[in-house]
Amino acid sequence: MPRIKSSKDINTFIQDFLDSCTLKGLAHKTTKSYYQCLTLFAKYLEDEKLITTVERVNKQIVEEYLEFTKERGKYSYVADEKSLKINNQQSRKDFGKEVTGATLNNYLRNIKVFFNWCEANNIINKNTVSNVKFIKVKRKAKDQISDNEWKDLLNAMDLTKFHEFRDYTVCNLILDTGMRISETLSLRVNDIDIDRKTILIPAEINKGKKDRVVFYGQTMSKLLQRWMRYKDTFVENDLIFPTQRTNSTLTASNFERNFRTYKDRSGISKAITPHGLRNNFARRFLLAKGDIYTLSRLLGHSSVTVTEKAYLDLSDEDMRKQYKKYSPLENIKKY
Repeated sequence: MPRIKSSKDINTFIQDFLDSCTLKGLAHKTTKSYYQCLTLFAKYLEDEKLITTVERVNKQIVEEYLEFTKERGKYSYVADEKSLKINNQQSRKDFGKEVTGATLNNYLRNIKVFFNWCEANNIINKNTVSNVKFIKVKRKAKDQISDNEWKDLLNAMDLTKFHEFRDYTVCNLILDTGMRISETLSLRVNDIDIDRKTILIPAEINKGKKDRVVFYGQTMSKLLQRWMRYKDTFVENDLIFPTQRTNSTLTASNFERNFRTYKDRSGISKAITPHGLRNNFARRFLLAKGDIYTLSRLLGHSSVTVTEKAYLDLSDEDMRKQYKKYSPLENIKKY
């Protein structure tokens, strides 16, 4: 199929691309990430390179953009005045600080997806952007919450308050199932099978857009039923974790804000986040001799490779404890 030349500028094609993402049913968070990254890149092209068409973008220009972003630092370059106000640069403690290699790779990944789409739709003839290499990044092990820190975190919540009891239950459920925070907050009564201690995560709230099943233990079962009875006395809603004031779905950003409050109260200095509880589930599953294939299914990853890259960064202490169980000489002494 021959390529048809068009007078459309790059921003028009970006919007066409975003429309296609919506039609595919991509998560709102993913589409928003594409929008933010691509509109910023388009501004750079126009301001710094006087480029307004996709045909003129090549491998070298993208590499120069990544270098430009790295040199400018965080939040020092925005797409428009609206972004300037939202980011509130002058009050940010990380303003102008170095953009990490991982962040630059995320930008590059989004740009590559867009230009691959342009090539697939015959908007460009030759896609050299796909040849830009990702930055080599040294993997940093994620902070893990210890048993004592976990207890301190839970003790920092006041269970006599609706929203803190709700958040207490959410934290326990994520750690016991490995669900994403967005999935957890979107659960409804019909998604939970109390008798089988099973949760069906419907495709419409699952990042992978496929139904997925996770499981929880007896301790979680008792807590979950206790919470649901409590919730029903205050709110008439089939959401498991609604807000009390507006009787609607609790947003992930609001829960993350609450979580930081509990973490500060407990005195935990580690960079633990709600998503970190999902990481902790994965780590504890592996240390309990769970297999990587089952873990991948429970987490809802597209492949085992994704799981291996994301969750196999066990700490030295984790490996030391595991080694002690299998030390040849220690085991020989037993006989």
